[in-house]
Amino acid sequence: MPLRTRHVRWLWLALAYLSAAVALVGVVVPVLPTTPFALLAAYAAARGSDRLHAWILAHPTLGPLVTAWHDGRRVGRRPKLVATATMAVSAAIMFAVAPTPWLAAGVTAFMGAVATWLWLRPEPSADERLDGAAEDARAERALPG
Repeated sequence: MPLRTRHVRWLWLALAYLSAAVALVGVVVPVLPTTPFALLAAYAAARGSDRLHAWILAHPTLGPLVTAWHDGRRVGRRPKLVATATMAVSAAIMFAVAPTPWLAAGVTAFMGAVATWLWLRPEPSADERLDGAAEDARAERALPG
């Protein structure tokens, strides 16, 4: 493998590991989003490591988020609620500490647009959520070695 290609692969791999770590921290830290980092981790892993990509897809927390997005740009209700609540708290903090009200209003308007877009995404069906175990088993079988 050429040196340049190997370096690019390692950069994708580093981004994938970093994003997966942040996504997993986001599972327990309410103000840190999980879904965007899980999606970024899967994207980068697909370019850097088939094995890491399969692990992300098989992960009980990250896998369903990535699979739902991949299979129709779906976002579950819980991630939508957490994201919206986090944006609302952030807006309140902005209005409390921003040097000017128009700055807080502008950031809040942007977050409102993001929240609107997020709530317009379809949600996975109950069957898809229940099928997560079967999806995990398929991804685990795909792991090399």
